[in-house]
Amino acid sequence: MNARIFFLPVAATLALAGCMSASEHQAAVGSTKATDNLTAGKVQREIRVGMTSAEVVEVLGSPNLVTTDEQRREVWVYDKVATERVVSTSGARGGLILFGASQQAGASSTSQRTLTVVIKYDTAGRVRDFAYRQSAF
Repeated sequence: MNARIFFLPVAATLALAGCMSASEHQAAVGSTKATDNLTAGKVQREIRVGMTSAEVVEVLGSPNLVTTDEQRREVWVYDKVATERVVSTSGARGGLILFGASQQAGASSTSQRTLTVVIKYDTAGRVRDFAYRQSAF
């Protein structure tokens, strides 16, 4: 009997420790990679011709793709796609136990945004040109 008195509070504490609010779940699944903060404004403000590749990595993080052009100069591509889904529902439930009734209404909207950044380097490893393209639909 004594072990049961000890076990129940411990079990209850462990069960409640696993409960998280929606905002805590969002924070837990949110990523902290530098490319998650990649925006067209950041590219406009902080990327300049003449920067080294190390400086670019410090600002934008690692690229998604590294390739070379026809003269064997490096070209970095950053590609970011963000999908946002908004759902709104409301409902009312009621009725007798035998004749349950349910009424619900709702709407949802999904949008996507893309940002592609292309950074071209010279033979010395410095930015010689850069461009970006963004879209929303």
